[in-house]
Amino acid sequence: MPAFAFSQPRRALLCGLVAATAALVLLSSVARPAQEKSSGDITVKAPQALLMDAESGGVMYQRNGDELMYPASMSKLMTLAVVFKALKAGEISPQDEFFMSEFAWRKGGAPSGTSAMFVPVGTKATVEDLIKGIIVQSGNDAAISVAENMGGNESVFAQSMTEEARRLGLKKSVFKNATGLFHPEHQMTARDLAILARHLIKTYPEYYPIFSQREFLYRKHKFFNRNPLLGLVDGVDGLKTGHIKEAGYGIVASAKQGDRRLIVVVNGLATAEERREDARKLLDWGFKNFSEARLYDAGEVVGHARVWGGTRMYLPLVGEGDINIWLPRNPAGQKLRGHIVYQWPLKTPLKKGDQVAMLRVTTSADAMSEVPLYAAEDVEPAGPVRRGLDSIICLATRWLP
Repeated sequence: MPAFAFSQPRRALLCGLVAATAALVLLSSVARPAQEKSSGDITVKAPQALLMDAESGGVMYQRNGDELMYPASMSKLMTLAVVFKALKAGEISPQDEFFMSEFAWRKGGAPSGTSAMFVPVGTKATVEDLIKGIIVQSGNDAAISVAENMGGNESVFAQSMTEEARRLGLKKSVFKNATGLFHPEHQMTARDLAILARHLIKTYPEYYPIFSQREFLYRKHKFFNRNPLLGLVDGVDGLKTGHIKEAGYGIVASAKQGDRRLIVVVNGLATAEERREDARKLLDWGFKNFSEARLYDAGEVVGHARVWGGTRMYLPLVGEGDINIWLPRNPAGQKLRGHIVYQWPLKTPLKKGDQVAMLRVTTSADAMSEVPLYAAEDVEPAGPVRRGLDSIICLATRWLP
């Protein structure tokens, strides 16, 4: 049974959602959130912010969630994602030793004046220690060393980071280094950071506890975890802070209370104190003011998306398992409105399991929840006649593929 009791039968609610979905499909493609809009009764200072339910991937709050930004050291989460993947595949081991080059030492080590693990130039450190140096101390020298030893050089490794990002569904992120140090093309979105954090939590439970490690002793250095929410907010156990002058202060954090886990991303703040307060406020608000509601069962078709130039015109959409959303508590009298949001029309080939849309549910109080939707089946490209016919239809309705 869902934790949220609807004032009308569930099936009636679903019919309303499907009707709203159909109306959206007749309108246009991707809708974007208002830049200055608050959700429910919370506002934050962060120019970019997002709060996600870790289990469903549903978004409970966002502000400019799809706006590209400089992620600073938060992008080290992608560096770690590539490392963890190699560890899990047996390509490297925690006991392997990586060499600290002069380039890594100068760019990210003691001479750089940035956050460093202080591995001496010309020496080796274990993969296990380098991972802890990246997570606990945000060591730039550790990140570059990993990149060089795994990819040959940092540029090649950064390319593999972007490739892995696309595989994970991070649609906009581009990586130019392993550290997050400023590069004009090294950018991510708050949504992509939350998706990445969710991936790390779900895929690498054997490594995730390192994110809550309070301190790390390396040689003569004792490093303390930079996450300001550890010990401040109940259940916080990760993930990563970031700061460069071009980006301001940011954090990706996650907390688990009971059976529920939330992920928060904020960035672009003027001070470390504002970063800590915005992240704390969003987590507290999410845990206290929302409850869960089941909308669709696993495998149940939510709606259809228009396909251009494919073997079928409409693609059925489903969730990743059951579709649950988080709604404000005590929503007496509130009306729900649902939309399927996607870039219209979808282009082939499409594979079963591809994320192609979002189910966006809003209340009359402006609270919003978003859940990813996936292709329920494959759709292959059609022949030239069908593609031509689709093009005529798109032109006639002022929709271009």
